[in-house]
Amino acid sequence: MREREAIIYATVCRIPPGRVATYGQVARLSGLGRMARQVGQALAILPDDSEVPWHRVVNAQGEISPRAGSDGGAEALQRRRLEAEGVRFRAGGRLDLRACAWELAAEARQGRG
Repeated sequence: MREREAIIYATVCRIPPGRVATYGQVARLSGLGRMARQVGQALAILPDDSEVPWHRVVNAQGEISPRAGSDGGAEALQRRRLEAEGVRFRAGGRLDLRACAWELAAEARQGRG
C-alpha cells in the first residue's frame, strides 16, 4: 500500500458510524488539498473484505457516486450500510449533509479528535 492511500484510509477510519464525509473533505483532512479524485481512486481499490468504512464517503452533493463498471450493486450496498447506521436519505437519494456530516471540529471539542 502506498503512503498516500494509507493516509486516506486512516482518515476514512476516523469517520464515526452514522456520519459521512465528502471526498473533498477526506482529501483536505488527508493533506491532499483538492484532490478528491485521489480519494475516490484509493477507495475503489480496497479489497472487498476491507474494514475501512468506505461507505461513509459521499460526493459534495450528498449523493452516492456511481462506480465505474458497476451494475449498481456497490451503490446499493453503500446505501444499505449507511441506512443500517441510521443515515437517512431524502427523496431522490440525497443525504442531508447538515444532518449527517462528520464534523471534525465538534469531535475535537468533545475530546475524540
